[in-house]
Amino acid sequence: MRPATNHAPHIRAITPHRQALFGSLLAVGLGWHSEVLAATSLSEKNWLLIIIVVLLGLQSALIIGLQRSRLNNKHARHALSQSQKELEAKVRDRTESLHLTNDQLYQEIGRHEATELLLRETQEYLHSIINSMPSVIIGVTHRGFVTHWNAAAEEKTGINSASALGEHLRDVYPTLPVDGDIIGETIEAGAPYLSQNIQESYGGELHYSDLTIYPLIAAQAIGAVIRIDDVTLRVRVENMMIQNEKMLSLGELAAGMAHEINNPLSTILHGVQNIYRRISPTLAANQQAAERHGMTLSQLTSYLDERRISQFLEDIRDAGERSADIVTNMLDFSRTSSQTQRPFDLGHVVRHGVELLAAERASLPAIELNIDPSLEQIYGSAAEIQQVLLNLVRNAAQALAEANSNAPLIRITVSQCEKYATVHVEDNGAGMADEVARHIFEPFFTTKEIGQGTGLGLSVSYFIVTEHHGGTIDVESTLGGGTRFTIKLPKAGPQREANVDKHLPNNLH
Repeated sequence: MRPATNHAPHIRAITPHRQALFGSLLAVGLGWHSEVLAATSLSEKNWLLIIIVVLLGLQSALIIGLQRSRLNNKHARHALSQSQKELEAKVRDRTESLHLTNDQLYQEIGRHEATELLLRETQEYLHSIINSMPSVIIGVTHRGFVTHWNAAAEEKTGINSASALGEHLRDVYPTLPVDGDIIGETIEAGAPYLSQNIQESYGGELHYSDLTIYPLIAAQAIGAVIRIDDVTLRVRVENMMIQNEKMLSLGELAAGMAHEINNPLSTILHGVQNIYRRISPTLAANQQAAERHGMTLSQLTSYLDERRISQFLEDIRDAGERSADIVTNMLDFSRTSSQTQRPFDLGHVVRHGVELLAAERASLPAIELNIDPSLEQIYGSAAEIQQVLLNLVRNAAQALAEANSNAPLIRITVSQCEKYATVHVEDNGAGMADEVARHIFEPFFTTKEIGQGTGLGLSVSYFIVTEHHGGTIDVESTLGGGTRFTIKLPKAGPQREANVDKHLPNNLH
């Protein structure tokens, strides 16, 4: 009966089924037993044997049922275990897939963050490049609204980027030398627009700029980029180069003309001088010749005076001497100086020149002198530099006289830097147009009336400064704003300045 005890849990587990099976078997056994008792009247011993056989049959049936139940339970547990393993495998697969998806998501997020950082750095780098450029860079839409405004635009207009963005161009930059129609036409044409050497005035000084409009070529961006470059220095250098070429060619022409004119001019002056000698009453030969013709020299002189012949002769001599001065200036214009150059005190030369002018002209305007007390000596010709100074001051005085200024003033400033001494000669007269200033140093160019100027003073001054001293001379003037001449002279002289372009300003060396 011990096996029954061992399977007690299984019996409890399947009690209804087992009770039905046991009842069926008991009923069959009892029925059969009743039939046996009824048919044969067995003894009590046989009866006990029959009961034992029936019980053994019942036990066997129970054991068989329990074994089946155990096998079914075992199969069920195996199926459950298999299902659990499959479920765990699926969970692991899903977990691994989820981890892989998460890793991919993290990687994608990392790539997006890196791309965003790279785009931000690229944008900041491009903004830094654009803001570092000295050119004014303005981005506009096809309707003229501002999309970009760099640091140079802020400096030029005084309007910061935050205030300019989104505003119309004419509201934030009303002095722009192009209108909206040109911008629109440029965008429609798809070709850049260029305007060069645009003249503007800032603080009484002329400045030049180039303006370029670049239409955007991107399909989704319809607009343009406006670029403005300050080309004042380039224009001045180009004008200097053009001026230098003119001076070189005209210098050769002037030298030839001077030599050709000198011969007939000498004959004219000698002839006038001989006429004066032949009618002079101090020479005995003249008196003797007059007596042979039955007249006196006093009668001849009276006749010459009455017919104004003496005045004609005086005019011829004055014109000849003036022509001789012109020829001398032309020769100075065409050749290098023969004077010995040596160190001299520029401040003393300037003071002495002003004193000479004060003695020469009674109606000289007020002259203000500003000379650096620590000014060092420079190398060159003091007489030639004084000639240049006198020419500039005379021109300034004449300009002030023509302008009828209430408080005429000529200001002369002498300063120095490491390599150069600088002389500024400026006046508060009427000034001159840019077209006049462009030709002011050309030979024979003058704005004075005929007979009042030869047009050689400033051209000779130009060559004295540039050719003889290796310096520069420049003019800045505006109508109604006065004129300023700037002379830069190297301290060491042209012979000692090695490999220095004497036709360029100091800030280009």
